[in-house]
Amino acid sequence: RALSPRPAVAVRCQEGQLAVTVRRDLFGTGRPVRAAELSLGTASCPPLSPNPAQAFVTFVAALHECGSTLQVTPDSLIYRTTLFYKPTRSGNPLIVRATPAEVPIECHYPRRSNVSSGAVHPTWAPFRSTVVAEERLRFSLRLMDDEWSRQRLSNGFQLGDSLRFQADVTSEGHVPLRLFVDQCVATATPDRSSSPRYAFIDLGGCLVDSRAEDTGSAFVSPRPRPESLRFLVDAFKFAGDTGNLV
Repeated sequence: RALSPRPAVAVRCQEGQLAVTVRRDLFGTGRPVRAAELSLGTASCPPLSPNPAQAFVTFVAALHECGSTLQVTPDSLIYRTTLFYKPTRSGNPLIVRATPAEVPIECHYPRRSNVSSGAVHPTWAPFRSTVVAEERLRFSLRLMDDEWSRQRLSNGFQLGDSLRFQADVTSEGHVPLRLFVDQCVATATPDRSSSPRYAFIDLGGCLVDSRAEDTGSAFVSPRPRPESLRFLVDAFKFAGDTGNLV
């Protein structure tokens, strides 16, 4: 950084790029340098189309362009590049009127903060918030009434009736979710591995009970919302089972 109020090289570190403004009177001698003698990074990126009438030359480049390097520290992301001044030789090869110069440039970005332009309203949540939200996902599977308006008060059915199931997931502060049911198993006891056992949703979400010709089992479409899934299953009982409990 120069000690003068107007630095010879000024850098603006933006979200995805950096802008470098170079004073033509780079050394404060009153002799302006040529724009063609300036370049950015090891890739020798040229400046924006210079205006000879302006007293400054401007470079704009993405953070990963022009041969810049990235250093990751526990607290920061540091992008480094270099401004090069390579003067052309004078008309007399025996003398030198200027020497090359290199100006190191760094942009520091904090790793422990969420950076946004303010004008963008992202739909994602920070990772640490997502982890907390995933721990609060609440799943439910309910028997619904004939209008799908509320949970069914009675859990008694007759053969020929349809069971209306609604699966839901709710969370706090999570990104939008779309719910699927991979498997649903009916047993005669609360032990899902007991026998008899009938998987009426299986194979990664297929309602296999709907394959039979004598059933009206089906998924209900459209969904009321992405995080809910409704499906109909015809009432049944286990063959040879003297009880009436599923």
